[in-house]
Amino acid sequence: MAGHSKWANIKRQKARVDAVKGKTFAKLSREIIVAARMGVPDPEGNFRLRTAIDKAKAAGIPNDNIDRAIAKGSGQLGNDNDNLEEIRYEGYGPSGVAILIEALTDNRNRTAADLRAAFTKNGGNLGETGCVSWMFEQKGVVILAGAVAEEQLLEASLEGGAQTYELSEEEEDTPVAEVFTEVSNLETLNQTLKEQGLPVREAELRWIPSNTIEVTEPDLARSLLKLMDALEDLDDVQSVTANFEMAEELMSLTMV
Repeated sequence: MAGHSKWANIKRQKARVDAVKGKTFAKLSREIIVAARMGVPDPEGNFRLRTAIDKAKAAGIPNDNIDRAIAKGSGQLGNDNDNLEEIRYEGYGPSGVAILIEALTDNRNRTAADLRAAFTKNGGNLGETGCVSWMFEQKGVVILAGAVAEEQLLEASLEGGAQTYELSEEEEDTPVAEVFTEVSNLETLNQTLKEQGLPVREAELRWIPSNTIEVTEPDLARSLLKLMDALEDLDDVQSVTANFEMAEELMSLTMV
């Protein structure tokens, strides 16, 4: 899982930059709308909504915007968002890299056309349903940000039903750990780690590749990250996951 965690780290760094452009605000607001629509509009009784709100607050979205998104999702401001649906798309990047895209859209045809154009312009192609999803398994991930004794992390992880954990590189001089579990156990693990006093930053669902493609060529790295950026910049796209792995130096080079 190490390579995927590196990509997750770089995505979080990119997300902080994207927040300035307002892209992150729009995507997180949509997630709140859908979470509120699919469950109760109270975060105490809706784990998906609670995690969406936590991410929104971490990204600096004002409370008024969060409250408005909840109201939209729960129908208090009309039913304009009833036609938003979750769709997963699949495709290939340069060198056969597998890519999964999760979208929230009110127009499947528009979203598919936008994705196909982004793939085509950046050396990839949009595939059929099922073409790459078999290479990925969805997991629940609780992300910790702060100093944690590994013995305490191990004990709390076992108590919360975790499968494994990983100590990642530091972000902005802050140690980071990621704890993995089955999707159905994510809420329990998240609550257990919090009760044990561990520095939980957020919880999320993440697609983990069963195999990875090692990228060592700078030109290929640039092409892949350009494609990932093009896909993530689409308004309907919520997340993009791929099965490539590359050194931090290559990622940093391509982000300059």
